[in-house]
Amino acid sequence: MSKGYQAHKERLNEISSFGKTVGKRAGFKCEWCESSDHLRLWDYKPDEPPAADFLALLCEKCRGWAEGGKFEANELHAIRNALWSDVPAVAEGAARVMAGCRESWVREAIEESFIAAAVKAEILK
Repeated sequence: MSKGYQAHKERLNEISSFGKTVGKRAGFKCEWCESSDHLRLWDYKPDEPPAADFLALLCEKCRGWAEGGKFEANELHAIRNALWSDVPAVAEGAARVMAGCRESWVREAIEESFIAAAVKAEILK
């Protein structure tokens, strides 16, 4: 077994150990759109040690967006409320997805959120 494979497997095990904590925090709903379909943990900061603040419970559609999937601007209204979460994986993750849309309401929503100013500046550049 390669070291890379073993490290990946260990990371997945670490992430899964946060499942109950994140699930309870999320009310067992998607932390972006509140769907309860096909929920799984999403790793917002894969280069950092796993932590509850860097994990979000997302549905299949939102995980697809988080991983670079296409969306229609009007679909993003469903994740707008996530911008006000105090969990970085939830708020910053949603903001990064939304920033891919050039609608003025998206930029305004991100600017009005409680996300740290430095992170907003990076997202909105």
